[in-house]
Amino acid sequence: PRQREPPVYFEVYPMRSLLCLLTCLLLLGGCASKPKDPSGTWINQAAIDAAVESQHLREALLAYGPNLEWNLNSARQQATFSNGFELAEGQLSAQADGSWQVNFNAENNEVLKPQADLLIQQASAIWPEQRFARPKVKVDAGAPVGSSFEYSLYDAFLAGNWKIRSGPGEGGLVIFHADGKLDGLPGAERFALCLAGDCAAMSGEYDSLWLQLGQEGNEWIFTRKGDQLQIFEALNRAQSDEMPDLYPGSQRWLLERD
Repeated sequence: PRQREPPVYFEVYPMRSLLCLLTCLLLLGGCASKPKDPSGTWINQAAIDAAVESQHLREALLAYGPNLEWNLNSARQQATFSNGFELAEGQLSAQADGSWQVNFNAENNEVLKPQADLLIQQASAIWPEQRFARPKVKVDAGAPVGSSFEYSLYDAFLAGNWKIRSGPGEGGLVIFHADGKLDGLPGAERFALCLAGDCAAMSGEYDSLWLQLGQEGNEWIFTRKGDQLQIFEALNRAQSDEMPDLYPGSQRWLLERD
């Protein structure tokens, strides 16, 4: 009998497998090149950690800032940052290398790169490299950009119960809340740490905070030393026609954390 020729499946199936393999590689390559979506809020956690460790707020902000918070929305191609004094909004666009570019104007572009759990703002002609992380402290819905950094800073830098060791209300308990509310300090119901802008220019090398009751408030100088917080009157050595130049006067309160 006539011998049957062997089947030709071996010629078809390898080619089909090769095509499938090439297709998968192309798909995987497309997925790998797609930039990770950075949408949401990112804060300068490095500045907060440095402030807590050194207990010098202004030095930490100068060393790790100046930008304190990014809020990104890739669907709307929007990027907004806060430096504690002003806000700026740019157009967010994905790049082929996995980074994201923020265009503020023709001469000012910043590059953001997701990296593990961080968002890296690459060094530019204007700013140094800065690192941002997701905030752990929740803010109220609709809170302005910058609130996440402030809440996180207040929670880390002034957390706990403070007892008034000397000054008005001696013996009482003081609590600084993450949202800026203040309990137990006579003559004040809200506070704000100075991060940048006019208050920083006026207090110079000193850390300062704002204490407010109702619609009235004043600037104060403070120092942190371990579990002690000293609050001083802010005296002005500038002339009446000059920008205030504040320095610490007499101590008003000495607080100690339990």
